[in-house]
Amino acid sequence: MATPLFHDGLTVHTQNHDYPIVITEKTTTEKDASATITMAEQVAPYISGQQVLIVTNETVAPLYLQPLQKQLAEQFTVRVCVLPDGEQYKNQASINQIYDELMAQHFNRDVTLIALGGGVVGDMTGFAAASFMRGVNFIQIPTTLLSQVDSSVGGKTGINHPQGKNMIGAFWQPQMVLADMSTLQTLPARELSAGLAEVIKYALIMDVNFLTWLEHNLPAMMALDLAILGEAVKRCCEHKAAVVAQDEREAGLRALLNFGHTFGHVIETHEGYGNWLHGEAIAAGMVQAAELSQKMGWLSVNEVVRIKRVLALANLPTTPPPIAVQTALDLMGHDKKVKNGQIRLILLKSLGQAVLTNDFDDQLLTDVLSQHTS
Repeated sequence: MATPLFHDGLTVHTQNHDYPIVITEKTTTEKDASATITMAEQVAPYISGQQVLIVTNETVAPLYLQPLQKQLAEQFTVRVCVLPDGEQYKNQASINQIYDELMAQHFNRDVTLIALGGGVVGDMTGFAAASFMRGVNFIQIPTTLLSQVDSSVGGKTGINHPQGKNMIGAFWQPQMVLADMSTLQTLPARELSAGLAEVIKYALIMDVNFLTWLEHNLPAMMALDLAILGEAVKRCCEHKAAVVAQDEREAGLRALLNFGHTFGHVIETHEGYGNWLHGEAIAAGMVQAAELSQKMGWLSVNEVVRIKRVLALANLPTTPPPIAVQTALDLMGHDKKVKNGQIRLILLKSLGQAVLTNDFDDQLLTDVLSQHTS
């Protein structure tokens, strides 16, 4: 018996406005008898004004752009900006491509930008929306698992700098998020695994029962059971929405969502953006954070083994590339969580309980980093 279609959603509450996350397997790009509603019909009520710019990339555009553009053009003036695909293009040059299209079309403050793609497209579109004419509306249509469970929700937008990841950006909330599970059917297996890293992250930092659920359901998720994937996306978005409602601009609690990211961003920056996928780097970074937590007496050796096992089950790396200790420490010094010159890390007090702290022995951090220098 086939798994039934999935359709659910929730609301994100922020200081400026509330917005829905629609999680569904029922939308399609084409109108047909089996589709409840198309992508265009889902997002149209959240478009203000008559001007729309769809921002996508060269990989996603052939899959979903044409029908979305055609259907929206029945109601709105629609233009398109197609960016090159890859983390290495998450930079000022790509942002300028978006600005150039907006300026060329004489679009104004009534424009709505639609991010059609993964986390890179979403982050850049959101940053362009936050900064064009000091702020215009945008909508997220995330087409990767990583962006559906994490980057499309919560309003973090930005670009990379050669010396550090996501160092330039703004908090800017979307009008709505449409997470269509059917888009995951065109996602390469490596990209699906990269998204699973962020799913596993939520279990490790705040929901140990979810970790057990994942240990049972990861095989089905990797086999593209869309209903199971939809349930995982919903659980992750529920956790993130709750955190964002309490700490929209990462004054404290929200920083916990960056578990593994300080280590992971070192990997991404050192290896060159795009050579390690974000989720792959975060997976190895979570292992390093767990190893430091174990050295501090908070996790047992068996719990670290369990973390490595679930990451391996998702076909994710559990060992970082060799990076000299001082190089890693220098790159960590550019992390946004550094405060008063001190590196702050998200560590695990226990499985399901994370903490942001600078109260750790520097030698223990050095020991963890030195384990993987060759």
